[in-house]
Amino acid sequence: MKKSVVLAMALMLPAFTVSVQAADTQGALTDAEIAHIVVTANTADIENGNLAKKKASNEDVHGYAHRMIADHTDSNQQATELAKKLNVTPKDNAISQSLKDDAKAGLEKLKGLSGKEFDKAYIDGEIALHKKVIEVADNKLVPSVKNEELKALLVKTRPTLVSHLEHAEKIKSTLK
Repeated sequence: MKKSVVLAMALMLPAFTVSVQAADTQGALTDAEIAHIVVTANTADIENGNLAKKKASNEDVHGYAHRMIADHTDSNQQATELAKKLNVTPKDNAISQSLKDDAKAGLEKLKGLSGKEFDKAYIDGEIALHKKVIEVADNKLVPSVKNEELKALLVKTRPTLVSHLEHAEKIKSTLK
């Protein structure tokens, strides 16, 4: 059962990766599309965190979920305020749609788990998600963004994402 849970979590990201690769062939993303990707990624982590806040059995996993909710809510607020300031309406795109679909599927899988199985699957999903988001931000979003303020927000957010990844990896090492 545990192997199937890990496999299910590992299978959540391929569609997101395919969409990122497809976007590479379609040219650079617009700032409106980048803003939508940021909001979508934050929303996914907030939803996962809310579920983990209710279901986590491990105290560290529970604390991590609270951190994800707070940090990603703050990031979403900053992105939304900047979009309003710049008069940019976030625009749905292949990457944000794939991320949303993958997040929904992952959330549904997590809802069916409990106890240590939930904790491990949640943390494994967070590690995979943060690795992918950092990679996409570094290789696709930051190089494509036109507006300097939006670029600054993406660059400013990166250390927080790395910190989230490192925190999740530390927690994973303690889960059995």
